[in-house]
Amino acid sequence: MTTRKWILLTAVIVASAIIYLGWKFFRPAASPEGFASGNGRIEAVDIDVATRAPGRLAAVLVNEGDLVTTGQVLAQMDTGLLMVQLREAEAQLRRAQSDVETARSGVVQRESEKTAALSVVAQRKAELDAKRNRLARREKLALKEVTPAEQLEDEHAAFYSAEAAFNSAHANVAAAEAAITTAKSQVIGSEASVEAAQAIIARIRVDINDYALKSPCDGRVVQCRIAHPGEVLNAGGPVLKLVDLGSVYMTFFLPTSVAGRIEIGSEVRLVLDAASQYVIPALVSFVADVAQPTPTAVETADDRQKLMLRIKARIDPQLLKHYIRSIKTGLTGIAYVRLDPNAKWPANLEGRIPQ
Repeated sequence: MTTRKWILLTAVIVASAIIYLGWKFFRPAASPEGFASGNGRIEAVDIDVATRAPGRLAAVLVNEGDLVTTGQVLAQMDTGLLMVQLREAEAQLRRAQSDVETARSGVVQRESEKTAALSVVAQRKAELDAKRNRLARREKLALKEVTPAEQLEDEHAAFYSAEAAFNSAHANVAAAEAAITTAKSQVIGSEASVEAAQAIIARIRVDINDYALKSPCDGRVVQCRIAHPGEVLNAGGPVLKLVDLGSVYMTFFLPTSVAGRIEIGSEVRLVLDAASQYVIPALVSFVADVAQPTPTAVETADDRQKLMLRIKARIDPQLLKHYIRSIKTGLTGIAYVRLDPNAKWPANLEGRIPQ
């Protein structure tokens, strides 16, 4: 065998030994009785901060990597057109309110006219009653041939005239009531115009408020160059991306024979490669119902030949609040799951978090 072949053979042996030793060193330690473990990665919920309505992006107020709080304004859309529309709607509201006052004054006026018409009716009724009584007396005297026929005819004419005046006064009351109904309908229409103007103002103010893009949660900005100030965006156009640091979990895989024993809420301990001195408590929040081969980045080739179930272990949000500045997604580590509720955690897996 030539020297070159010996060198190549030696290199292959050494490389194989290094690979084996590395795999042996970095592979997860054997799990204690009543526990299971799997390699995983820290993940969090990604949120796209996007526009609700089309418009021009005026400013982006945060940078990549910034920690943000719930309700913090992250970006601002141009509201110039909306402000003009708001002033127009406010002017329409003032006009509608003025129309309401005018219509209400009309109702008062029509009601006063009705009161006057009722007074005239009472007056005409009194006159009619007087004419009726006078006519009755004349008719009795005429039967005794005391009253001339001409006077009786005059009394008949006066009575009929009073009766016509009484009926006319009644008609004026009916007209006044109709005028009141019309005036009240004008009030209702004007009040509806006021409500419509108020609704328009409320909608525009909601749009103005929505044009200030706010953070829906406590999180970290992971990408803020999706859109730049001055760009015109469609409805739903993304502006930046957040990671919700209140919903952090590790995704890992276990064989179906093991994962089938895991219940939602089972206790988990997470040990990160970047901080192996700490043990982070978590709870199982998800177990997939469909088996799959393990992804390449998680397990070795032999393990990937097995069918695995994806599992999520969620870290307590209250715990996350104390270490929000230290949270980084993408960190790898090992998740240890307690399969037997009666099993006691080994000393090296007792919860140890940084103080």
